Amino acid sequence: MSRRAARFASPIVLVAIAAVALTACGSSAGKASVSTSSPSTSSAPALSGTITVFAAASLTESFTTIGKAFEAAHPAAKVTFSFGASSTLAQQIIQGAPADVFASASKTNMTQVTDAHDAANPKTFANNVGEIAVAPDKTSLVTSLADLAKPGVKVALCQPQVPCGAIATSIFSKAGLTVKPVTQGLDVKSTLAYVTGGSADAAIVYVTDVKAAGSTVVGIEIPTASNTSTEYPIATVSSSKNPSLAQAFEDYVLSGAGQSVLKAAGFAGP
Repeated sequence: MSRRAARFASPIVLVAIAAVALTACGSSAGKASVSTSSPSTSSAPALSGTITVFAAASLTESFTTIGKAFEAAHPAAKVTFSFGASSTLAQQIIQGAPADVFASASKTNMTQVTDAHDAANPKTFANNVGEIAVAPDKTSLVTSLADLAKPGVKVALCQPQVPCGAIATSIFSKAGLTVKPVTQGLDVKSTLAYVTGGSADAAIVYVTDVKAAGSTVVGIEIPTASNTSTEYPIATVSSSKNPSLAQAFEDYVLSGAGQSVLKAAGFAGP
């Protein structure tokens, strides 16, 4: 090739070389991009450890189911429950009981805990309403709300400071009834037990408790005009030693999976 041809060929060669170099750089950059993005797509550390959930007695069946599902989703995690009257659980938390999550059957009891700065930002996850639970052999004696005020009918109610006791008071007030209970339970489950055990003919509990009791009781709906609903809030306890796991459980209760369990148990949505 002549020198003149070589001079004209040089820019072409240079362009080709530059193109190859750019391609190589692009390829190298692409590889670098894949390499650096790999850590960001790696899974987060698995949740582990144990939490204790203080929950209203009316949540016994549904939260037990939710707890098992949560543990299945997080094999390194363990959830233990303490079920009872929301009013009692609230006081225990305020007094320093080792709880990680509080699920109350009443906004009033949750407010007691948040006002004491033992929890913050509670979220409502369910609603519930009252229903009459009647012993199967007493269905001829109790057929309506008004029958609870009749002489000789043995009625069990929750203690007045307990959420199920508060809704009973509201129900009777709306209906213009005066009902004198033969006994008052510490929580909704112990109140229902008076009926299933034969100590009472009927009780005011929640629709979810009647459903959970199955054939051991007969449920009688309370007219909407007289009935009372209650909201169920949940919050992570401020002193939790495993706040990440506690928050994850709270989120699970609020998730579609948790809500599905609650709906199946008879709870209304938040």
